[in-house]
Amino acid sequence: MAASPRLREQHVAVFGESGSGKTVLLSSFYGAAQEQSFSATNLFHLLADNTGQGMRLLQNYLGMKNSGTTPPANRFVATSYPFTIKLKDPGDAKAVRSRPFDGLRLVWHDYPGEWFEEEPGSETEAERRVETFRSLLRSDVALVLVDGQKLLDHAGEEEKYLKSLFWGLRDGILRLKDDLLDDGEPLTEFPRIWIVALSKADLHPALDVHGFRDLVVEKSAGAVASLQEVLEQMVQASEALSLGEDYLLLSSARFAPEHIEVTERVGLDLLLPVACLLPLERVAQWSQRYDIPRKMLRHLADNADTLVAALVGAKTLGPVLRKVPKVGPLLESLALPALAAAAQLSAAKVQEINAEALASKDHLTAVMTQFRLDLDQGVQDGLLLKSLR
Repeated sequence: MAASPRLREQHVAVFGESGSGKTVLLSSFYGAAQEQSFSATNLFHLLADNTGQGMRLLQNYLGMKNSGTTPPANRFVATSYPFTIKLKDPGDAKAVRSRPFDGLRLVWHDYPGEWFEEEPGSETEAERRVETFRSLLRSDVALVLVDGQKLLDHAGEEEKYLKSLFWGLRDGILRLKDDLLDDGEPLTEFPRIWIVALSKADLHPALDVHGFRDLVVEKSAGAVASLQEVLEQMVQASEALSLGEDYLLLSSARFAPEHIEVTERVGLDLLLPVACLLPLERVAQWSQRYDIPRKMLRHLADNADTLVAALVGAKTLGPVLRKVPKVGPLLESLALPALAAAAQLSAAKVQEINAEALASKDHLTAVMTQFRLDLDQGVQDGLLLKSLR
């Protein structure tokens, strides 16, 4: 689906074995956003662009909430779910004209776990896997789900499960490699940030994101490094790629016998900020650390100008830029000093911009700054661990 000129489109790809909770996660993410309490505390609506998809996800959520039933598994089904983040109060005509854009579109790509566990049954299925993978190559962020239940099942020997997970993903990508590369050349468009996310984190109440990172590294560092090597072979400017550096805790609900408490979620509120802002932060870091070709930087910074303008706010952007030291001719030529400036904003400054945006009813900047504050809070709460590279 093509994005409207007034929408900015971000993509996230979700990888996980069968049973890792991808369907439950997505249903809880969308269903919770349809609750009256969400509308009362947020300045935007989360709308499913495909009405049928939205109804099925909401049905799944209500089944968990009211009947304690989990949604059926979508075995071998690869689906992209587009959502629009739409301001509840768009403002008057002047406000609309002054905004860099009107809303965001988040496209969630769900890659079937079975496709990394089983060989294709036919040539047609093999072709479908390649086409499905191509569809998610636009994603800046990929989530690799570690199943919290399987971690419990392998208590004391977690390496058996974790190595199998990362090796399976590595082998699945290797099988597709020749069909995905452009005449054998590495790709420009490819997920650059691979977040290792613990699903069903409610099963591990004593584990914070640092403990989760330590567990993954201790038990499966070699397998993660092996996957990293394969990903580096797939992409141009391989230094602008991170795996095993960002971690996230996720729980769709608290599950009990015959009851599912959908209000007790962990980390789901971070998914929108992660998809929208984490790529901007990372591009700012990479562009100052590495000698990345100009063409590549322009691609990595797709949407950066308008997203940063919305994050900083029109009134604040000029003064912020004037205070930031020059970051080099490469960034200047791409109009990216704003990106560097936004990445260096302190939490106090973001809070100030957020308060001013709310007071002036600049709801787009209010939403974007709240996303930034949510990321910071996720780090403080031990739910999110971000790479410093």
